[in-house]
Amino acid sequence: MSFKVGFGYDVHRLEKGYPLIIGGTLIPYEKGSVGHSDADVLIHAIMDALLGAGGLRDIGYHFPDTDNKYKGADSKELLKEVLVLISNKGYKVGNIDATVSLQTPKISGYIPKMQKTLSEIIQISTDEVSIKATTTEKLGFIGEGKGIAAQAVVLIYSD
Repeated sequence: MSFKVGFGYDVHRLEKGYPLIIGGTLIPYEKGSVGHSDADVLIHAIMDALLGAGGLRDIGYHFPDTDNKYKGADSKELLKEVLVLISNKGYKVGNIDATVSLQTPKISGYIPKMQKTLSEIIQISTDEVSIKATTTEKLGFIGEGKGIAAQAVVLIYSD
């Protein structure tokens, strides 16, 4: 059996007039993430972690923001494409540990839905999808409500 670990990080600006989608879940809020796709910071961090673990570069390489094909793309669908790339290398996902940094709104009530959404896509138990939320104690661009960030660590394995 072979194991690999990957780390992912993503950040997006928050502005009025955009939806706030985190972990495939629409969060009602006055601001949303700005990006070329749907700007789902959590899924993007997970995708980068998976690609890194598989030695497959990063999401910008596979889904460039210069390609209109990905304009407004649903990150859940992009995650499915990343899972195919991982599977083609003979790997499965063992578990995910992720943290979302956001001053407001509070998202802890949405975490179970995010876990369910991600576990169904990745085909692992919700117990294998850990999502935590934190603030930055009003420090920096996140604390000022100007942005959102996410970090993720994943374990992939082959039989």
